[in-house]
Amino acid sequence: MEMVDEREEEAKPEVVLVARKGGFGLPTACPVCLPVYCHLRFANVDFKLEFDRANPDSGTCIFAASLPLLPLLLALTLMFIYPCSDHIPYVEYGDYVTFNNEKGGVIECLNEDNVVKLDSQLSKDCFPDWASTKVMISTWLAEAVQYELWVSCDNTIADDIYFSDLPWPIGKILHWKQTQAVKQLHGITKLNAAEKEEEIYRKANIAYEALSMKLGSQVFFFEGRPTSVDSLFLGHAVFVLHVLPETSVLRSSLSKHANLLRFVQDFKIQLLEDSYSSATGPAFSSDASSSSIPRRKGSKQNAKPKPKEKRERTEEEKAFRRRAKYFIAAQVVSIVIYLSILGGMGDSGLEDGDEDGLAYEE
Repeated sequence: MEMVDEREEEAKPEVVLVARKGGFGLPTACPVCLPVYCHLRFANVDFKLEFDRANPDSGTCIFAASLPLLPLLLALTLMFIYPCSDHIPYVEYGDYVTFNNEKGGVIECLNEDNVVKLDSQLSKDCFPDWASTKVMISTWLAEAVQYELWVSCDNTIADDIYFSDLPWPIGKILHWKQTQAVKQLHGITKLNAAEKEEEIYRKANIAYEALSMKLGSQVFFFEGRPTSVDSLFLGHAVFVLHVLPETSVLRSSLSKHANLLRFVQDFKIQLLEDSYSSATGPAFSSDASSSSIPRRKGSKQNAKPKPKEKRERTEEEKAFRRRAKYFIAAQVVSIVIYLSILGGMGDSGLEDGDEDGLAYEE
């Protein structure tokens, strides 16, 4: 019977979280992927972490119709070769797949589909407060991180997270494209830049103050157990404290609240210290009903590691290389078209002048 149970356990599909690559001492350095990682760890789910390197941008599209001709051609080419990847992160569990651009994100989908049910046991009394807190983190704090990452901070941080695998020129163009997209998303112009920045940081300060008052001396934000609010805030705060530079306004604002720092430190050690392996579960207890995904079985410590075989390139890596070649070719074509249009305009001007000259001589 034990052998039959083991076979049934092995036949169950594996849970896979596809995110952006790790860095800065974190399993994934993406501010959108970190909350999903924390959510699965809070639910004590056994999952495999994989990285998507074929979609380098952060998923925010740019409306390029108002750009000059050459930048417009470059932007359209980039959108064709590197389409907006707002579906990352995503979770696979057998035939079940949920993407970040569906129904409010991966965490919301996992909860609604009863796959990971951290929020299922919340009482009706705390639901309004829980919902408003969740929205505040998902909007005010998420927008502040987006602003610092793409507008106010040094370019090297975003480049390390999203574009470090790309050739330097392509990475710079994609970074510029993403910066323009974020500015358009927040309605930032040269005239209102200072006002928009003040508004973004004012909302972030209000959010940190409210979260600090809500947490108090508790371990979790609601009812003494982890919920998606804990996942969202932990992912946000870990990114702010460990990825953003020391000069970050957000980092300075968050550091003023000792209980929020204590929350981050406690669960960073429990959930993220073993950053690239989920072999050991979190140190706190979790109800079995919080997730319908199987937990990890105990592994043999004395098992000898198998020798690593030479890894072949995956289909995603091959496609990524092909895209780089297509990008270079497309840029050459764009420049040729641009120069041809300029040349045509110049020729038409000369022809008009010649015609005027001939008419004058006659």
